Amino acid sequence: MKGEGRGTRRINSVRDLEVYKLAFETAMEIFEISKQFPKEETYSLTGQARRSSRSVCTNLAEGWRKLSDAAQEAAETQTWLEFALRCDYINKGIFDKLDDKYEHIFAMLFTMGQKVETFCK
Repeated sequence: MKGEGRGTRRINSVRDLEVYKLAFETAMEIFEISKQFPKEETYSLTGQARRSSRSVCTNLAEGWRKLSDAAQEAAETQTWLEFALRCDYINKGIFDKLDDKYEHIFAMLFTMGQKVETFCK
């Protein structure tokens, strides 16, 4: 695919999508960070943040047309991260970095939604 322009690159799998790669990478960051959350948060904040962050990827993988579901899960993940911040489980720098990544994911999902025929066959 060398030499091909950004608009002409063929997408053969959901794993080829930049939004999928970013969402997966960010979910893994949340997984690592959430290992430091208190034990009493295992079934609440920890589990929910991990689930919603992973769901961005799984919704994309289940069907490329499920972009709105992926965006909803990204929004939910941002909310869980805000809880983690307010509970002092993560610092403002980590929150801002992850929140910015989810804002970027939203923008990518929005763009995909506008050009769905390019991504979904």
